[in-house]
Amino acid sequence: MKKRLLGNTGMEVSVIGFGGIPIQHVSEKEAINLILECKQQGINFIDTARVYTVSEKLIGKGLREAGRENFYIASKAMNYTYDGMKSSIEDSLNDLEIDCIDLYQVHNVSSKKDLDTVFSENGALRALVEAKEQGLIKHIGITGHIRELLMEAIDNYEFETLQFPFNPVEPQGTELLLKALKKGMGTIAMKPMAGGTFSYPLLSLKYIMNSGLITVAIPGMDTIEQVIENARAGIDDEPLTKEEQEIINKEVEILGTEFCRRCGYCKPCPEGIDIPSIFVFENYVTRYNMPEYGKLKYDTLDVKPDACVRCRKCESRCPYNLPIVEKLKHASETFKNLE
Repeated sequence: MKKRLLGNTGMEVSVIGFGGIPIQHVSEKEAINLILECKQQGINFIDTARVYTVSEKLIGKGLREAGRENFYIASKAMNYTYDGMKSSIEDSLNDLEIDCIDLYQVHNVSSKKDLDTVFSENGALRALVEAKEQGLIKHIGITGHIRELLMEAIDNYEFETLQFPFNPVEPQGTELLLKALKKGMGTIAMKPMAGGTFSYPLLSLKYIMNSGLITVAIPGMDTIEQVIENARAGIDDEPLTKEEQEIINKEVEILGTEFCRRCGYCKPCPEGIDIPSIFVFENYVTRYNMPEYGKLKYDTLDVKPDACVRCRKCESRCPYNLPIVEKLKHASETFKNLE
């Protein structure tokens, strides 16, 4: 597995890391086996978060079996106040069952108000700096989906890492990532497969590895097969061929910009609509020519998209500003046409 220095942190991380979102849906035994397979494949960077329900706890169980010393652990919290961030760091340490977290990040800064709170006298940054001084964390990073906010953030504080969406269909962070690299920051690619919507995951990882913009990509994984397959992108380390670039270009054209990355920030819906799942099931019909399977999965949903009352709370939370209400209407029509 190829490794790179994560900015000026001194941490030599595998170019493919382990994204900790999907692990929250597997059993403890499966989670342990995933972490053991990461060790086997040379993956030494694990990213998780407080908001990923039991992810930290399951990763902690895996570290106990695979050896804490074999991994760099990154976590993050969507708490922007001093007390909130201090409490989050303590909770992360307890759930991960470790004494020190290698990288702790301010997670998903999505408004100017959030950013101002982080930098305020009683903001999250103060708690992070104190935790670093106390040896509870080693490095401080920031994550988000809004380029302009993160531009301001890294101008106002010497964060050591930046985590931002990056993949063939989401190159909007190029200027931001270049700026971060020039400042000596490590760069972490979230959503390296566009939230699972990119049809050629290995090509997406290969594109990222060849971009010159990313230190480590963190695809989410919940099967041994995914760990082995994704690790290949960091082991083979080959440039993109002309044919592969053409495949990527075609996929980018098909996806466009208004697609769901399945980040889940739109949830919970007050009416109980599982918004990301609906869009996934619709893709089976419209993109993958699997209408029977898409309809079968759709029929298992307790709440259908026509239950939407257009309150638009989901849209206010979506970091990509998707027209979710209209997309739900479209999905409803898609499946009604199959009846």
